[in-house]
Amino acid sequence: MDSIFELYPSVSVGPRMFRRKCEPYLHETAGMSMDKGFKGWTSGLLGVLIFSGSLPATRIAVATFDPIFVTLARAAIAGVLAALILLLLRQPWPARSDNRALLLVALGVVVGFPLLTALALRHVSSAHATVFVGLLPMATVIFSVLHGDKNPRFLFWLFSLLGSLVVAGFAMGQGISVSTIDDLLMLAAIIVCGLGYAEGARLARSMGGWQVICWALVLSLPLMLPLCLWTLPANIQQAAWPALLSLGYVSLFSMLLGFFFWYRGLALGGIASISQLQLLQPFFGLGLAAALLGEHVSTMMILSALAVALCVVGARRFAS
Repeated sequence: MDSIFELYPSVSVGPRMFRRKCEPYLHETAGMSMDKGFKGWTSGLLGVLIFSGSLPATRIAVATFDPIFVTLARAAIAGVLAALILLLLRQPWPARSDNRALLLVALGVVVGFPLLTALALRHVSSAHATVFVGLLPMATVIFSVLHGDKNPRFLFWLFSLLGSLVVAGFAMGQGISVSTIDDLLMLAAIIVCGLGYAEGARLARSMGGWQVICWALVLSLPLMLPLCLWTLPANIQQAAWPALLSLGYVSLFSMLLGFFFWYRGLALGGIASISQLQLLQPFFGLGLAAALLGEHVSTMMILSALAVALCVVGARRFAS
């Protein structure tokens, strides 16, 4: 086929000169894309590190407080802080068209996941819950695809499934018992959380990651704050420090700051790619326990973590 330069002789720039003029812009675009992907992975990884302490902290908190109060308190505390941040930074109100998505985020990550996991963690260990956390990346991507995002390639799903199986296999290998009701609660928690992650990531592309979780918390605050005060234990001042610190952790870090990084990472790096980082969350949690509490790190844990890391890399390679 004739080139554009042969069809239009009046064009004075030849093919080679045209390529030379375009190359700087092509390299600049590629560099911007790589920089965006790196920032997405960095933000996503920081979010996962913060979330790694959520299940252990929730289990400590529900050993002292009622699970419903823990759910209400973490949302109310984070909601008040979110409202102050939005006021101080003079953020504009979200568009009406965003209210439905913000409501789904609130139902998924502010109410649904914290409540369902708190109820389950009354009777099961955080290691048991790890089995289901391994399904969260797939749930997030499925909801993302259902909402119109590009369906990743087959090999992405293969690596994602393998990573989930490794996490589940490692957790089951720790001698975890089965509890039907609590397992159903954890499965429901993963479903609503996956929906909240996908909706929040979609909004974060236009609104910003930290704005999404702040507005979702503020949206739920008129309900959560009065209920929190109503269910406030009469002897809360007598609660042990570990329970109070755990409640503080899930309120400030798990419910607020972690989402600043997580939604930003999903928006920058892509839902399919960044969501797979959560496969590493159980191993980060166990690593923190080893560093802070002196717990033993087994060879199986190290091998499982390496296998999951390879699955994350593979999933990222075929995410688009």
